[in-house]
Amino acid sequence: MTPITEKPTGVLAVLRRTPTPVRYLLGGVLVNQLGAFVQTFMVLYLVFRGFSAGQAGVVLAAYSIGSILGGLAGGELVHRIGPRATIVTAMFGSAAILAVVPLFGRPGLLVPLSIALLLAGLATQSYRPAAAVLLSELMSDDDRVMGFSMMRIALNLGAALSPLIAAGLILLDWNLLLWFDATTALLYAVLAIRLLPDRRIERETAATPSRSGTRAAYSTLLRDGRFWFFLASVLIGSIIYVQYTVALPLKINAEGHPTGLYSVVLVTASAVLILCELKITSYVTRWPGHVAATAGTVLMGLGVAGFGISGGSAVALVACTVVFVFGIMINGPTMFAYPSTFPSAVKARYISAHQATFGLGMALGPLFGVAAWIALGNGVWWLCGGLGLVAALCALLGMTARRPRVAAV
Repeated sequence: MTPITEKPTGVLAVLRRTPTPVRYLLGGVLVNQLGAFVQTFMVLYLVFRGFSAGQAGVVLAAYSIGSILGGLAGGELVHRIGPRATIVTAMFGSAAILAVVPLFGRPGLLVPLSIALLLAGLATQSYRPAAAVLLSELMSDDDRVMGFSMMRIALNLGAALSPLIAAGLILLDWNLLLWFDATTALLYAVLAIRLLPDRRIERETAATPSRSGTRAAYSTLLRDGRFWFFLASVLIGSIIYVQYTVALPLKINAEGHPTGLYSVVLVTASAVLILCELKITSYVTRWPGHVAATAGTVLMGLGVAGFGISGGSAVALVACTVVFVFGIMINGPTMFAYPSTFPSAVKARYISAHQATFGLGMALGPLFGVAAWIALGNGVWWLCGGLGLVAALCALLGMTARRPRVAAV
């Protein structure tokens, strides 16, 4: 009898056995992320075009609402037309909308601009559930968490490089930000058509009409109380995560540090994520999912709580950032992969619920951060630390669940 041997879990071993279509998928994610300028630069763009700060906030809120809806729509499209077609449709739609946004770049056209950005957010974010489903279908169960870690690396690498590209484009023409964003979306759509496999995702039942099957899928999700604990952890965790870009710069400014310190913090976080996450994930994949999620979320909470006792020290701020980022590297890939472990008949809906919840937290985070800073000042970090423990408990309760029953196909 031939002994069963475990596959190597090292970074290079996983990279070597990663299927070629996954490489194409991750390459497309990176290309698209290189032009992801809307949320980062839209406020500056609109102020340059003569909009007030309040009007810019309304437009950005519209984009955020569209992003949340896009996370839900993407999961539904995956079951109806397949992951590849969803990515292609989303990217073509995003490219078309972003290309015409400059036509509405006047204060008198606030309403049509807000509608355009809402649709842009919906189209742009609806590809993410499809990409997650396709990744989970193409990667083996043993390598799934590492696959999602690679996707996060692609997203973070694009996020790190895109501001450098934006800085050059702004020197030429502010509209180039949106046109470059549209071009990268269009390129991703073309790459998807030519290089990604056309996989079909099974419906909920083979004997019932699709509408009944859809109701069955959402009914399964709504009855899955444990998964709601998981979503609560995602929501709280994403709100905490946003404070790294909202409350932290407010703290740095209030303590009289130079603005350059925030740049150092951002560069440190990006460098640690890009250089270390795959190696960290190669160890974390050996842990039970609920252990990785709980431990990482606790570490996140400790990192942000540490900002509250940094005592105005720049070194302490950077050290706390490293602790915070290590928490993200431990829990992030596992939690992003978790919804893809559910049965194929409901997987896309679980993934889209996760993506929409994460988007909701990213949208609510700035509002929470500013309000908490105004009310509590430095106490916001103690609040975030406490919320981190709540999120860790929710992850523990949510990820030790049994799988929901799904009708046989």
